[in-house]
Amino acid sequence: MTFGQRVTIMRKQKNINQSELGAMIGTSGNIVSKYERDFITPSIEVAAKIGKALNVSIDYLVNGISPERGPISEEEAGKLRNFDELLPEDKLHVLAVIEAFLTKSKLQSLLG
Repeated sequence: MTFGQRVTIMRKQKNINQSELGAMIGTSGNIVSKYERDFITPSIEVAAKIGKALNVSIDYLVNGISPERGPISEEEAGKLRNFDELLPEDKLHVLAVIEAFLTKSKLQSLLG
């Protein structure tokens, strides 16, 4: 899924039309339409404004990281801090498992 497709989905979920989104980010509905159709790509600053207007992260708009994912919890942060305490071999295993889940997620998003 592209940046433009994600913007379109989130804009429609929020019941905002292209002109309204354009006004929220300081541009026109025609420019928003071009972003959504991937005719042009916004600057990072404009992408951040779009994310803020739609209440989603720029990571979601650019990389497809789920908008439902909230901030990392204290428990998760603690576990990540402990990663450095693992043996090098164990670190490789953990990273391989993470990579497998990321690949699975990408495949699922491609398959719809």
